[in-house]
Amino acid sequence: MPLKMIFLGVAGVMAARNVDMASPAAEPMIASNSGHLALKPAPIEPSWIISGTPLARLADHSRSADEASSTAVWDCTAGEFRWYFGWDETVVIQEGEVHVTAEDGSERWLRAGDIAYFRGGTWATWRIDTYVRKIAFLRKPFPAPLAAVYRLRNALRSRPKGGLAA
Repeated sequence: MPLKMIFLGVAGVMAARNVDMASPAAEPMIASNSGHLALKPAPIEPSWIISGTPLARLADHSRSADEASSTAVWDCTAGEFRWYFGWDETVVIQEGEVHVTAEDGSERWLRAGDIAYFRGGTWATWRIDTYVRKIAFLRKPFPAPLAAVYRLRNALRSRPKGGLAA
């Protein structure tokens, strides 16, 4: 099946479910000072806590119209815990620091100004000695079949044009 037909098929499914792909979000821009967002308690799953009594809070900033991505501010007090990243997440540390150990055993200190990416479907251990505050950019991963189509499309786009390879 040609790639264009696959994309048209996805668009057809979206239309059948009344998802308006052409309409923008209700607001074309959402802007605020991250320090002025009202953080609300966002307890860490108790079975994930390794030590201490970390208290986490969250403030949602924005969400895309298709609900596949969002931005939030999150902070947490001292403690150590495992964290499951259900979505792809890019973080920017605003204040404090955290020692992160990824699933593969790699370790890294993240401090104010640092940016890190966590792949959806992975675990990491976070150790916060005093406090950390981050901005989180979350993106829901595509389902495997759709992700394969996008990878194929990207591979086809990157092929040299102008005939057969020698």
